[in-house]
Amino acid sequence: MAGQSSDYDPRTFKGLTFHDKRSAFADGSDTPSDYLERCLETVAEREPTVRAFASLNEETARAAAEASSKRWKAGKPLSPIDGMPIGIKDLLETRDMPTQMGCAALDGNFPKNDNAAVWALRQAGAVIFGKTVTAELGGNHPGPTTNPFDPARTPGGSSSGSAAAVASAMMPAAIGTQVGGSIIRPAAFCGNFALKPSQGGIHRGERQTTSMSTHGPHAACIEDMWQVAIEIANRTGGDPGHPGLTGPSTTPHPVRPERLIVLETEGWAKLDPDTVSAFEQLLEGLQRAGVTLLRRADHPWIESMEVSIANATEVCGTITAWENRWYQRNLVDRHPEGVSARTQATLSKAEKMTPDDYKRLLLEREHARTCFKALAPLADAAITLSCPGPAPIWAGDKPGEALAPRPTGDAVFNYGSSLLGAPVVTIPVMAVGGMPVGLQVMGQRNTDARITALARWIYENVEPVAVKAS
Repeated sequence: MAGQSSDYDPRTFKGLTFHDKRSAFADGSDTPSDYLERCLETVAEREPTVRAFASLNEETARAAAEASSKRWKAGKPLSPIDGMPIGIKDLLETRDMPTQMGCAALDGNFPKNDNAAVWALRQAGAVIFGKTVTAELGGNHPGPTTNPFDPARTPGGSSSGSAAAVASAMMPAAIGTQVGGSIIRPAAFCGNFALKPSQGGIHRGERQTTSMSTHGPHAACIEDMWQVAIEIANRTGGDPGHPGLTGPSTTPHPVRPERLIVLETEGWAKLDPDTVSAFEQLLEGLQRAGVTLLRRADHPWIESMEVSIANATEVCGTITAWENRWYQRNLVDRHPEGVSARTQATLSKAEKMTPDDYKRLLLEREHARTCFKALAPLADAAITLSCPGPAPIWAGDKPGEALAPRPTGDAVFNYGSSLLGAPVVTIPVMAVGGMPVGLQVMGQRNTDARITALARWIYENVEPVAVKAS
């Protein structure tokens, strides 16, 4: 292994959790203040290498944790996540920390507002104690964060800091965002659970620019993942015009899937033999557990689905570049030296598009969504890999050489679900060469609770797989 791999194994690894500490808060044997201090000790130990945070606010966090401790002592917590330390991706506004979006042009940007999700978390009693690193403007120009299991490797992007902070046990949960693969891919690279809700499922607040962006939680367990998501949604609802994420007030009980569709996506051709082996072993475990698996050759509708998302990377990326071009052009015009060459290249490509180009892409997206809806009677959900293998090594751009197109890893297995606006849960059930690789469970729109229940059953009933590097 490269760097200083810790030889991750999903069969034995256990991250930092919160839901199982609530009884101790209630009986006084532990407190949110003490829990926070343990988190801060881990930050002090691991942050110099992992570099997950854009900013920290320990003073405000300690005050929030103390208030939470008093509520638990009085038997009046505001919610099941009262006292939970949570990091916020530095694309989302926070009233007490800057929002600089990983971009030099926004150094010192401090709107002093709370994003809708951040407001909801504070209302639920969560402890907001840090802004986590994002790739520049939520794109693919990386920040300084390293993978917690091998510092030579990327943690993924653009929710790099959120993924790495949770995987490093600096906090039990963090908020990420996704347009292409920015929640699910870094979660998979870092061994986290994560939910990318149905499109519009969690109110994005000020971040309404792009038609495929979503907010979602990273966590070290599925219980904390769901609890964070539902506490936000119960307070903010969904985006304007969307019903919002709904479901039980506690984690959905596990539900055994009868049939699952195995999607290859355009990522299948990019897999290495070790990752294929791990995935096939996991599929065999599902079959031994009595789950019927359907593939593209088993039904023409599945083949149509595969064809409809075969160009998802280009369609998703280009739609998003077009939708971002106005605000990015304004930013570059004001601060031409403050935006990376990588981001400016994407902007330049988008500015060559026409409205008709955009309309054509929207039609392709709608066709894919129609094909996916047709699969609903065939199976409980679709599954595929969350990433095309372990996190790649990233040593940085080299002067005089062309910029690497995907320095935070390839989101090829994520663009399909983003294009569809479908809910996805990734679960950490594979390791390849001592590094995490995730499995994603994808459902129809507004079935977030259902796929969480299916993902929970898979995690609790199918043996994880660890494959050594060949």
